[in-house]
Amino acid sequence: MMVPVIFTILCLSIFFVSDLSSAFVLGELIFRLSRNLLLVMSLVIPVITGLGLNFGIVLGAMAGQIGIIFILNYGIGGIGGVFLAMLVSTPVAILFGYLVGKVLNRAKGKEMITSMILGFFANGIWQLVFIVMAGSIIPIRNTALLVPEGIGLKNTLGLESIKQVLDKWIFGDIFPKIPIMTFVVTLLFFLLVYFVLKTKLGQNMKAVGQDMNVARISGINVDKTRITAIIFSTVLAAWGQIIFLQNIGTFNTHTNHEQVGLFSVAALLIGGASINKASWKEVIIGTILFHTLFIISPIAGQKIVGNAQMGEYFRVFVAYGVIGISLLMHAWESNSGKKSKKLKTVDVEKA
Repeated sequence: MMVPVIFTILCLSIFFVSDLSSAFVLGELIFRLSRNLLLVMSLVIPVITGLGLNFGIVLGAMAGQIGIIFILNYGIGGIGGVFLAMLVSTPVAILFGYLVGKVLNRAKGKEMITSMILGFFANGIWQLVFIVMAGSIIPIRNTALLVPEGIGLKNTLGLESIKQVLDKWIFGDIFPKIPIMTFVVTLLFFLLVYFVLKTKLGQNMKAVGQDMNVARISGINVDKTRITAIIFSTVLAAWGQIIFLQNIGTFNTHTNHEQVGLFSVAALLIGGASINKASWKEVIIGTILFHTLFIISPIAGQKIVGNAQMGEYFRVFVAYGVIGISLLMHAWESNSGKKSKKLKTVDVEKA
């Protein structure tokens, strides 16, 4: 609980230094919450299943972007385009999640660093496919997506056909500054996760997360349960990335997915989660605190040192720093737990 308290104090301090109006910060925060909550929520199931912080949601973001490229290629926009992108991305995300899960089952105990490296590896394949193969080997119907040479997608693609269509769907005329339907859809996905965790599959996930050996003895297929958890996480990340991009309205083809894992993990940890404990509460608290820092830190940097770029450096420092400190604390707690067990064993033997 100490981490969210510290960052709450930090946010309040920087807010007063920045001299921004509370209305401006709240308005920005509402949009940031709507487009980031599902991405952060996608990390919860792997944590519960004992897989730690799944940096591999980068692959889920890539699956979502493939759905976006699909609808852009065929000129499908509007709310139907957003849902079609989700539909197209789902089997791709399931495949990616299955492959990631298979790899992580061979790297038990080292899942976090493995998922991070998998993200880097997948990014290299992404660049190969959409810079070298798109327009040459992979046919692109909408040539406006390609660079002038005709091979490779443009660095930035406009999403005017789906920009904020989910945000403004149904209630857009009544609440133009509040993305009501995006929050509704996100809430539905939160409820989906909640009900999954209440099922037998969810109980198996919790059992595997607590102790894999005990779960295996109880008849639970540990490897299959872990793969299922990663598939859930990857699919949620794919849908979350589509929600994110329709809110932004632009698509940086080769870089949009790169920081998804880092920033989502940092937000979850700031909310008070750890690598073996997380829930929707930490998702909401962490997303609020992390993105409040994103909004106010550049202005605070400008006020303090006369350079807004310092705020950008601070945000990156916070993201990496929170992850590093959390992992150090977990290592310290694990070592303390092992030492206490050894002492108890020695005491029992002496007795």
